[in-house]
Amino acid sequence: MGRVFLVELEGGCYRCKFCDTPLALSDDLLSRTFNCRQGRAYLFSNVVNVTVGAPEERMMLSGLHTVEDIYCCCCGQLLGWKYVAAHDKNQKYKEGKFVLERWRIAEEFTEEFNLDARIGSGDAENP
Repeated sequence: MGRVFLVELEGGCYRCKFCDTPLALSDDLLSRTFNCRQGRAYLFSNVVNVTVGAPEERMMLSGLHTVEDIYCCCCGQLLGWKYVAAHDKNQKYKEGKFVLERWRIAEEFTEEFNLDARIGSGDAENP
């Protein structure tokens, strides 16, 4: 087995919850309104550091699709799937896109903090 070379991502990104491998840039997030068997899922235009499984026909809420499961290239954890083909013309926009299951990923923020912000001044604070 060969050595795994990871693609490092600059900026805010999503990472594998199990091994912290970078998976997708926040800029590549297309939708947060997808669902999977375990709950919420996100649709991305591009992901990195994954391997794909064999294509298979799968009946989903939006109809029949040809999909490939995607796995973290470091830890092998199932992360979601890639849409290969949509059989309904209204679903063609999904082709070539990736779905990451929300509970399997972690979001990383790289934005700088505002040092002038006042500690304890939140919406949940009672006067």
